[in-house]
Amino acid sequence: MGRTRRFIVQAINLGMTITLPLMIWKLLICLSGSDSPVTVVLSASMEPGFKRGDILFLHMSKSPIRSGDIVVFRVEGRDIPIVHRVITVHERRDTNEINFLTKGDNNGEDDRNGGIYAKGQQWLQHYHIIGRVVGFPPYAGWFTIILKDKPVIKYLLFGLIAFWSST
Repeated sequence: MGRTRRFIVQAINLGMTITLPLMIWKLLICLSGSDSPVTVVLSASMEPGFKRGDILFLHMSKSPIRSGDIVVFRVEGRDIPIVHRVITVHERRDTNEINFLTKGDNNGEDDRNGGIYAKGQQWLQHYHIIGRVVGFPPYAGWFTIILKDKPVIKYLLFGLIAFWSST
């Protein structure tokens, strides 16, 4: 009887270790209005404002996106979201469509000419934008970068968590 009970307790601990972060993530999605409420800066394109390793908190409100806003967006052909500043907002009155042109603060060219957008893409539409940056703790995302760059550390960490939750 003791072995069965110990196994059940270990299984519950492991389940809680896995589900608690997922529950927190879903809560952040609900509160922020963004499918991806937190992201990590992976390049130097927004320096000096944001540096590699900064964690950005995003919010997707109903207020219009304006020139000067810093947004995180996805474009076709790129797996990783991009953090750049909106430099132009173009409203097409005939279609009621709003288009955005972005640029990294540390980049020489806008994203259309700098090769950031998908081939043939001239503007971002609202559906490309994941969220607007509303805050950030500097350098707090280095742990994520290390896990991405060094997969061995990720597997060691998961092994330690599994071992820790089983003891």
